Amino acid sequence: MDLKKIIKSIGMIACIIILCTVIVKYTIPNETLLDYANENPELAYASPEASALDQNSEAEDLTSIEKANENKTTNESISDPKDTNAGDTNVKETNTVKPGNNMTDVSPSENPENTANSTTSVAAVDSFCYEELTDEVKARITGISYPITEEEADSLAIPAVNLVSDPATLQISYDDLRYLKVLYYDFDGNVQEGELICNVSIAEDLKEIFYELYRNQYPIQSIRLIDDYNGDDTASMEANNTSCFNYRVVDGTTSLSKHALGCAIDINPFYNPYVVFDKTGNGQDYISPKGSEIYADRSKEFAYKIDEQDLCYRLFKGHGFTWGGDWNSCKDYQHFQKTP
Repeated sequence: MDLKKIIKSIGMIACIIILCTVIVKYTIPNETLLDYANENPELAYASPEASALDQNSEAEDLTSIEKANENKTTNESISDPKDTNAGDTNVKETNTVKPGNNMTDVSPSENPENTANSTTSVAAVDSFCYEELTDEVKARITGISYPITEEEADSLAIPAVNLVSDPATLQISYDDLRYLKVLYYDFDGNVQEGELICNVSIAEDLKEIFYELYRNQYPIQSIRLIDDYNGDDTASMEANNTSCFNYRVVDGTTSLSKHALGCAIDINPFYNPYVVFDKTGNGQDYISPKGSEIYADRSKEFAYKIDEQDLCYRLFKGHGFTWGGDWNSCKDYQHFQKTP
């Protein structure tokens, strides 16, 4: 009984298989590999290398497209006017100091940063000043650099060396002069106090010039009143002393010097002598002071020489002074003057 059931089941299964085979054969086309190759030759007969190249090409095309999209996105984000940080000039200006906004406008001569030595203190600045002649200063110069009559000389405590017969002939008065105090660096590099007497018309010029010389540590051996040398200009030059006012004539002449008006100054005179060229043909030039002959040859290089490249020269010329080194008939390399 059981055997009959098994045989019957196997028979049913066989029938189902036969039926399915018939259905598949008549409903699905019977295509061989050859048939597929004939219908799809680009795939069936293509080489593996060509297929790889096509795939790489497609990948590169995709990458290029992706990069282009990324660049476009980046550029748009940079130039997008809606971006509050892009192209905003107000944001940039907050981090930029505009000239003159928070700075005091000063001239080059007033700005310590424009000089070689910018350590000038307020106290040093205050040391550069000038004033009218006090009675004390008048007493120091009267009868020496400032002339008086013989009658007036009798009342002086010291002998007068500068006399005039008629005070009406004087071309200067106390009121025309100013007493100037400065600081300077001597030849040893030490800071010294100096004093000058000058015409009121150049007092401000000299204050500014000597301030610049001081800030640049320009060496000057001595700045004392000519009266400390008893009014002797030669003695002052031989001591290489820088001086200004002295009511006297031009050395070797009878003409009144610009020093007599307080409008001329001699700087480091021993190294920058006064030279009158020989006019007699005997080959002898007049050079003052004595001992400075070697410095009359300006083709040589030496310390403390004033020439057109020198700071002292440039400062005085910048303030409208003329230089004795530019004269033709004679040369006064120490000398600067300015017409009131």
